[in-house]
Amino acid sequence: MTRAGADTPTNKRKQPRFKTRFDALYSDCEREGAGVLADISYSGARIENASLRPEVGTLVRFYVFVQPVLPFELVGRVVRITEDGFAIEYEVLDSEVRRLVDDVAAIVTSPQT
Repeated sequence: MTRAGADTPTNKRKQPRFKTRFDALYSDCEREGAGVLADISYSGARIENASLRPEVGTLVRFYVFVQPVLPFELVGRVVRITEDGFAIEYEVLDSEVRRLVDDVAAIVTSPQT
């Protein structure tokens, strides 16, 4: 399975995190950027190769492009800045977000042909 750090003894995550490599666009209402959705869980997501990094606490709207499904939208607050990107925690965890994460998990954990 492609869960990132799910079985390490020091992992404090409450939700499984799935590694991905999907293109993403994002906006903090003032600026727009692009990057790669590196991983996703039921509580948040992480962007790598970010063209800009919003400050911690900034509300960000993402548009993630996953083939073969339509692009989907996530909204979250920046909780951490990384060397080449940032991480968000979702503003609202509802059934739609859970369904989107389930869809992405099914794509990244299915056998590649």
